[in-house]
Amino acid sequence: MRTMWLALFVASSCGLLFLLIRRKIPGGWFTRFGTHLVLSALAIYAINFSGLAAGWYVPLNPGTIGAVAVLGLPGIGLILGLQQLVLS
Repeated sequence: MRTMWLALFVASSCGLLFLLIRRKIPGGWFTRFGTHLVLSALAIYAINFSGLAAGWYVPLNPGTIGAVAVLGLPGIGLILGLQQLVLS
C-alpha cells in the first residue's frame, strides 16, 4: 500500500512540474504567492502573541497558513470559528 501511495505522489508531482514548465507561468505569481504566505504567517503570529484573541490560539502550520493566504484575514476568523465548533 505504501508503494502505491509513493508511486501516486511521484506521478502527480511529475505531472504538476510538467504543467508548470509547459504553461510558462509568470515569475511574479510565485513572488506574490510567497509574499502572501509570509504575511499570513506574520498575521497569525501577531494575533497569537498580541493578546487580540485572548484565550484563543491558532497553530502555525501549513494548513492554517495556507487558509489565511488564500482567504486573507477573514481566514483567521474561519479557523477560530472552526476551532470553537470542533473543540466545544
